[in-house]
Amino acid sequence: MFELTVRTEFAAAHRLREYEGACENLHGHNYRVDATLQSDGLDDLGMMMDFKEIKAALGEIVDRLDHVFLNDTEAFGEINPTAENIAKHICEELAARTPEAVAVKSVTVWESDRCGATYAP
Repeated sequence: MFELTVRTEFAAAHRLREYEGACENLHGHNYRVDATLQSDGLDDLGMMMDFKEIKAALGEIVDRLDHVFLNDTEAFGEINPTAENIAKHICEELAARTPEAVAVKSVTVWESDRCGATYAP
C-alpha cells in the first residue's frame, strides 16, 4: 500500500450553533489540513498520483472555505462547522476529484497546533 500526504492551510471564521461556551461566539482559526491518499499500485512513472494534481484538487476545495464565515457556506448552512465536519467535507470533496484507483485514507483539520480532528471514510 502506498500513501501520499499533502498539507495546505486556510483561514476562516465560524461559530458553533447551540454550543454553550466561548465557541458559540464568532471567532476564527488558521486551519491546517493534512490529506492522506492511498493506493495499491503505481502508474508507469512510478507515481500513485502527481502531487501537483492533489495540491490542485485540495486547493480548489479549501479556496471556497478561505477567508469566509463558514456558517454562511452551502456546506455548513445546516450543520455546525466543527473541525470534524470540516474534515469530512474536505474528504468527500477530495474523493470526488481523485482517480478510481486512489482512495482518500483520511483528512485531518487542525484548528491549532494542538487540536485537530480526523475523518477517515
